[in-house]
Amino acid sequence: MRDIKVKVYPSSDNLKKKDQLAWKIAEVASDKSRLNGDAIEMVINRIIDNASVAIASLNRKPVISARQMALAHPRKNGATLFGLDSRKKFHCEWAAWANSTAVRELDYHDTFLAADYSHPGDNIPPILAVAQQKACSGMDLIRGILTGYEVQINLVKGICLHEHKIDHIAHLGPSVAAGIGTLLNLKTEIIYQSIQQALHTSISTRQSRKGEISSWKAFAPSHAGKMAIEAVDRCIRGEGSPSPIYEGEDSVIAYVLSGKDAEYTIPLPDINEEKKSILESYTKEHSAEYQSQALIDLAISLNKKIKNISKIKDIEIHTSHHTHYVIGTGANDPQKTDPNASRETLDHSIMYIFAVALEDGKWHHIKSYTPERSNRKSTVDLWKKIKTFEDAQWTKKYHDPDPKNKCFGGRVVINMSDGSKIEEERGVANAHPNGRRPFKRSNYVEKFEMLTDGIISKAESKKFLMNVQNLKNLKPKQLQNLNIEIKKKISLKIHKKAIF
Repeated sequence: MRDIKVKVYPSSDNLKKKDQLAWKIAEVASDKSRLNGDAIEMVINRIIDNASVAIASLNRKPVISARQMALAHPRKNGATLFGLDSRKKFHCEWAAWANSTAVRELDYHDTFLAADYSHPGDNIPPILAVAQQKACSGMDLIRGILTGYEVQINLVKGICLHEHKIDHIAHLGPSVAAGIGTLLNLKTEIIYQSIQQALHTSISTRQSRKGEISSWKAFAPSHAGKMAIEAVDRCIRGEGSPSPIYEGEDSVIAYVLSGKDAEYTIPLPDINEEKKSILESYTKEHSAEYQSQALIDLAISLNKKIKNISKIKDIEIHTSHHTHYVIGTGANDPQKTDPNASRETLDHSIMYIFAVALEDGKWHHIKSYTPERSNRKSTVDLWKKIKTFEDAQWTKKYHDPDPKNKCFGGRVVINMSDGSKIEEERGVANAHPNGRRPFKRSNYVEKFEMLTDGIISKAESKKFLMNVQNLKNLKPKQLQNLNIEIKKKISLKIHKKAIF
């Protein structure tokens, strides 16, 4: 790996392309480096993971809306939509829009946390949609996805967006553009222009994840992926982009991020170096914001040790800066303590999540979020007793560059009404690569079968798992085999007052 120093330059310096971050990312994307075997297998795992959560969310309202919009854009030899007959094809950017929304809706796919947040599995739907439309092979798809993960993860390591209340999809647009560049074997110049366009069109604020968190949380990565596809299409046709997008006098760094005096360090693989950053990411065992995963596991464990939860006086969660200020009481967000808050808000409230997991001794992607569950009096009472605190040690662990030392959990202190105290900590989730039960292929398959049970047939499940695990050998035009058809009724009605 090499460290790329990035800062703002005055226009008069006329910074050369080869010295720009977007160009260096494009070089990584156009580099035909050898593939790492473990990374290939992890791509397969994450496609299974994406399919699991997408199928489980197909009849949720944002997913229905996204699918209905896509239905208005059929295309012969296009891309498939999750759930529909694989013979039906749609423009790849709209297929990406619908499928990405389905993947993101439950907040249940993979994650990487460093200087900023990310869900690198968001790269998969747009890259797959383009691969289907362009009749790419399984190995083409693998290469594209590995690039998408590589670029997004390394941008997340080097550039904090949240500090400036910019949503993390600003790293997704460039990574998808780079991944498509690898997929289609595009020239460095085209990828360079595409990355800059994708970034320029996908910057938005983090208000989407604060206050009354709406369905846009699910649409946000769909938007970034769709914008990236369209950017690549324009640049293939010879169009250009705002440049230099990162280093320019009026650039993203200068006026959106840390300003004209800032300097960022972005790690990128050397030329001919294997792209294996995907191995540093991790998936979710529980359907909730990733920083809650270890704390859910801890709450479930504590459930067995506390005989009478009503006797709890208060609960302190000592954790990282990010956890405290984004999903904890440090957010100063009354929505996070509101029993009538949206599901999207509840899965960003560690106070709610910890209370439910502690009471129930388990977590469920649907039952744990129902209005009946969030309004239960005992839960509301417990919920209000929970406060979070930033602990410098946990913040340091959160930002540790060594994946073996990086932690996202916290220390929990439960004060009982009789004066006794229970104190335990959990650094990483059980499913994390360094956790107590790291996810393996069998766990991804189990998650898929659990989330799709009763939605797809056993035959369809078997067919998909067979095809995806044979991804390396899938030939051009065979990537439609990664679609999943369901026999249950899903909404295909077009809203009469809508535009599309």
